[in-house]
Amino acid sequence: MARWTAAVLRLRWLIVAVWIAVAVAGGVLAPKTIDALSYDFGLPGQPGYETNQQIQQTFGNGGATDPLVLVVSLPPGSTVDQPAVRDQFAAVLQRVQQPGWRTVSVLNTAGEAAALVSSDRRTTVALVYPPVVEGPAAYAAALPQLTQTVADAKVAGAPVQVTGVEALVEAGGGSDRPIIVEIAFGAGGAMIVLLLVFGSALALVPLLMAGIAITTTFLLVLGLTTFTEMSFIVQYLVGLIGLGVSIDYALLVVMRWREERAAGAGNTTAITTAMATAGRAVLFSGVTVAISLLALVVLPVPFLRSVGFGGLLIPLVSVAIALTLLPVILATIGPRLEWPRRRTAKSGESRLWHWIGSTVVRHRVVAAVLAVGVLVVCFLPVLGLRLGSPQLSAIATGSGPAAEGYRTITDAGLSPGLLRPVEVLSATASGQLPITIAADDRVAAVLEPAGDPWRSGGQRIAEVVLRTDPSTAEGRATVEQVRALAVAQPGTSAGGSAVEDADSVTAIYGNIGWVLLLVVAVTFALLAAALRSIWLPVKALLLNVVSIGAAYGLTVLVWQEGYGADALFGAQASGTITVWVPLAAFSFLFGLSMDYELFILSRIREGHDAGLATPDATVRGITFTGRLVTSAALILFLAFIALSTVPVVDVKIFATTLALGIALDATVVRGVLTPALVALFGDLNWWWPHRSRKARHSTASRPELEGSVK
Repeated sequence: MARWTAAVLRLRWLIVAVWIAVAVAGGVLAPKTIDALSYDFGLPGQPGYETNQQIQQTFGNGGATDPLVLVVSLPPGSTVDQPAVRDQFAAVLQRVQQPGWRTVSVLNTAGEAAALVSSDRRTTVALVYPPVVEGPAAYAAALPQLTQTVADAKVAGAPVQVTGVEALVEAGGGSDRPIIVEIAFGAGGAMIVLLLVFGSALALVPLLMAGIAITTTFLLVLGLTTFTEMSFIVQYLVGLIGLGVSIDYALLVVMRWREERAAGAGNTTAITTAMATAGRAVLFSGVTVAISLLALVVLPVPFLRSVGFGGLLIPLVSVAIALTLLPVILATIGPRLEWPRRRTAKSGESRLWHWIGSTVVRHRVVAAVLAVGVLVVCFLPVLGLRLGSPQLSAIATGSGPAAEGYRTITDAGLSPGLLRPVEVLSATASGQLPITIAADDRVAAVLEPAGDPWRSGGQRIAEVVLRTDPSTAEGRATVEQVRALAVAQPGTSAGGSAVEDADSVTAIYGNIGWVLLLVVAVTFALLAAALRSIWLPVKALLLNVVSIGAAYGLTVLVWQEGYGADALFGAQASGTITVWVPLAAFSFLFGLSMDYELFILSRIREGHDAGLATPDATVRGITFTGRLVTSAALILFLAFIALSTVPVVDVKIFATTLALGIALDATVVRGVLTPALVALFGDLNWWWPHRSRKARHSTASRPELEGSVK
């Protein structure tokens, strides 16, 4: 690293010019990058996805996009069976009907129309399938058009409400809020932490590094969009995880540079030492994070693959900046940024963390048992984990028209499954399929309207309405049963968003074991080389798994079970954890948590190599890195809190998992369990086959050392 640092400082002005040019280009082109992102969650090769594609190609709507729902709740004394009411309802549907739109109601279905009417005959619904468009809102054109069409419509004096999954998502804010809002929130929190850490203008340096890293990564993402689809979620990962990671890396190097200068080293010497120690740790950490994202990149799921590519760029760009631009900044204006100076700037030691480290090491067994106990308790809820889309009740919050329409349906005793029917596509002109499926008592109705919109190109569609929300445990079982009954008929298959949810689990987790094994093996090899130890990487990997499992458990409590969801997010329990969240959270947390482990262990290793006994080296390592790790973790935590403000339930769940994982990792795991286990295992930490052979050779050549090397 010394020769690298010398070369970087020699080419300082070229490096500054290149990074400025790249950052400016990335910033200017950021809007174009965001416009190029995809909103497709497709699962090529999966049966449900292929059926949905066939439905959209044949009929121009439906498939994975659920219908909009018109709701009419009649006043007392009126019922759907009255001729005048039916005529008025028919007139409304006639106004709505357009070429290519599929509509099913009590007026045109040949199936069990009772599922569309409440038991008191006063509430009824119509399912409407308009054309689907590309972008964040599938019904961006149709929803406002439909809402305006029925705005002044009345049936027996009652208004016509518009609801549906897409309407509820749009009412919740959609996914089109500018990313700059979340970045500004995260940067504000980071600035407060950095000012507390540095107490000087030096706090601006990590933020500057983060700004350049974010815009540069956006530029690289734009380049990737010319070769592959990149999900809209990537913008949030680049903006917020990029903010936290790049600040973390810069913080590590700057803190070590500051410590060396406080010890009396000249500026150039301090930079060289910081790069040789903290810079080396940053390099290994960034590569480790990138490797952990291989779990997403190699999956046959385009959406998650793009998340993996975007996430992989974040640490690599951050490392490149920390190893090139950052030493140049410190060499040119670093000392002048130490204003106003503080006494605490003279030392990197922390009295608080010295006390914590000493206490943990002194009571290492008790500390390890207590920490493991806390993590096990946090982990237990994972045993009840349910994967799927958020339940409708979780997105039907607030007092907007769409939420009110949903509550009208459920209050009337109608099934929430009306909003997410299973679409059965059949190539046969007739058959026993509807009768077979309707025999299942968990199915509320099989609706098979007559007419051209429901038959095209030799294909026909039937709508299967479940008695429950498809995201509930009973609903998921019914979806699988409906699919099994459908495929048992020749030329028949099942589609709809609920069926594609089931396919998502198979596509994402079907062969995940081999992928994770590859990630773990490569990470182990990298950490073993970095730490020159066998046991330390094993311990680090085990702690990562335990830490991530505990984060999953807390996420299940908050989102699936609803403990704190309302207080923290003003939301109801989702009832499920979004299918892709556990794997995506694992990929990010695995790498980010390993960052902190590597920072701490590298400093402990440094103390041990300097001649300290393992317990003393552990205390010293925690003394110098405890404040750094907690500050870095707090910045990342605030970035994830900013991410949780994105008005998309899936992203909120993902951000919650990341925030909880980082909080647990930086406190219970790295602050207590890591030093306790290092102290507990003593010399075993430093076992390294190559070093053992050298030690045996040294002992054999020096008889006086025999018996002293163990």
